[in-house]
Amino acid sequence: MKTSPQLASAFSSALLLGLLGTVSSGAQAQTSQPVAQVDALEGLFGVQAGFRRSGAKGVCASGHFVGLPAGRDVSSAAVFSGEQVPVVLRFSVGGGSPKASDKGRSVRGLAVAMTHPGGQQWQMANVSAPVFFVARPDQFAPFLQVRTPDPATGKPNPEKLKAFNDANPETLRQAAYLAKAPVPASYGSAQYWSTNAFELTNASNISRFARWQFVPEAGVVGLSDDELKSKPDDFLADELRQRVMKGPVSFAFQFQLAAAGDPTSDPTQAWPDDRPVVTAGRLVVTAVDTMAGGACDKLTFNPLVLPTGIKPSADPVLLVRAAPYALSLGRRLSEAKP
Repeated sequence: MKTSPQLASAFSSALLLGLLGTVSSGAQAQTSQPVAQVDALEGLFGVQAGFRRSGAKGVCASGHFVGLPAGRDVSSAAVFSGEQVPVVLRFSVGGGSPKASDKGRSVRGLAVAMTHPGGQQWQMANVSAPVFFVARPDQFAPFLQVRTPDPATGKPNPEKLKAFNDANPETLRQAAYLAKAPVPASYGSAQYWSTNAFELTNASNISRFARWQFVPEAGVVGLSDDELKSKPDDFLADELRQRVMKGPVSFAFQFQLAAAGDPTSDPTQAWPDDRPVVTAGRLVVTAVDTMAGGACDKLTFNPLVLPTGIKPSADPVLLVRAAPYALSLGRRLSEAKP
């Protein structure tokens, strides 16, 4: 059986990072960090056979990306050549349940995979919040575990939850942002961020750290409380299909450039709004799959699959993301959807 470059990259990363996750002593060596993370997702949301362990509810789409000259000023990546680069996309609702409500105040996801005609690949996993929910990989599993209901009560243990939150206040920043933001009216009217930082290098070998964002060109639109009440729990996928049937849905792709002293290794800290923003490209959605499954289904959207001219930062959360992604993929491909 032939293995696609995407799967090969994901599983090689999983092997390396999975081994790194077990380089410890005592009880910590019994379960690798990636396994603990995926197990914690399954503990909170249940084992949803055949579905992603995170962002379980979603829809595949496709389109193209066109880089702009400003992109070439900051990165030598081939996707900024000005050519149309085909993309495979996945829009999703946060959480590990395929039955999650589209009205929930969780993140929405925009995963992107593009392959330049010259062969360079770039994969992304973006969310509708400017910050991530953990600052360190070791916080991921405990964050989920203290939110998992006790079978005896049907609710999380309040003492354990408070103790974790008090000891890890940075893990509450994403939830605080989502609590204030309106629920997106459409996948096509939400703004998406990388949350992690990356190092950009241009043709002159000048490097800058940046985070990126996708800004809907039709504007960011949320639902009022009254509008939210009138919506069914499943509306986002069909709304996007209908929207794209009327015409392409586009996003401005922007780099926010770091200033000296901005944290590049903590995705729970947003950078100040006054940092320079470079509009480096345009993402255009031209088709949405008519039913579940599609080209996006077997992709991990590994954020460490990067083109020349873009490197990962030293952010520890970014550096370990590939392994649980691949582990989740392996589990769901071995399962049959009900």
